[in-house]
Amino acid sequence: MSYDLKLFTGNANRPLAEEIAQYLRVPVADAEVTRFSDGEVYVQVNENVRGADVFVIQPTCPPVNDTLMELLIMIDALKRASAHRITAVLPYYGYARQDRKVQPRVPISAKLVADLLEAAGVDRVLALDLHAGQIQGFFNVPVDHLFAGPVVMIDYLKKKDLRDPVLVSPDAGGVERARAIAKRLNASLAIIDKRRDKPGAAVAMNLIGDVDGRDAVVIDDMIDTAGTLVQAVTAIQREGARRILACGVHAVLSGPAIDRIKASPIEEVVVTNSIAVSAEKRAVGRVTVLTVAPLLGEAIRRIHDEESVSTLFD
Repeated sequence: MSYDLKLFTGNANRPLAEEIAQYLRVPVADAEVTRFSDGEVYVQVNENVRGADVFVIQPTCPPVNDTLMELLIMIDALKRASAHRITAVLPYYGYARQDRKVQPRVPISAKLVADLLEAAGVDRVLALDLHAGQIQGFFNVPVDHLFAGPVVMIDYLKKKDLRDPVLVSPDAGGVERARAIAKRLNASLAIIDKRRDKPGAAVAMNLIGDVDGRDAVVIDDMIDTAGTLVQAVTAIQREGARRILACGVHAVLSGPAIDRIKASPIEEVVVTNSIAVSAEKRAVGRVTVLTVAPLLGEAIRRIHDEESVSTLFD
């Protein structure tokens, strides 16, 4: 028996949802996601979803709590409307950095978000570039984990005419990501030895690897305040890199991020539209936004048709 494929979205990143819908040649389904006067989220599904294969596209990006509640309430509404299967499509997974206890008496919020999604009624999750791979294990439902770097960013970097490129991981945790992209670009690998004193603050200590006279590309999963990025760039510049580019899948770009990028020697910052990037931030001139709609759209199609998702990265 075949089930109708339906796409829903909240207010977090509707343009991305519409791009995915265009790729799949299906419309974004009709749902009302609004607020009561006291700020409570109100959702009403305005079409029949009984027996449907439903995908809810919603990055839990800033304002994180609002977008997360929209997602949870949409899932609950769809579950109560007798959807056959509900897949939460998370281009960006909020609270992902709180994936373990690094100090006494602190939460593991990434696990709490997973529990909330399951309690709301989600049947499976489709995520893009999780901050930590172990988050997949926080769920008791299937999780498909996609990577934008090998599919989206490598094609773009190949067009940049990089000379003797070296891929730089801004910390030890991102080495696997940087190594995978370096291998596909036939590039060298370097690592920043970073020590973090408190959340949101980082100090780059040493550069492990050779960047002298070479084109360096800093690879990370997200760019938030750009503190880590700028510290890495400072170390790379000190070691004599010829050009410096940066790639981050999730463009959080909060607080002083844009000012820091403008004041840095970074030639270009390449991000994706997993989080909507405002026209003001795009106007900086150094920020290039690539779309992940075809990647997410193809994964959704394969999940719906019960085909392999992993072969996307072969």
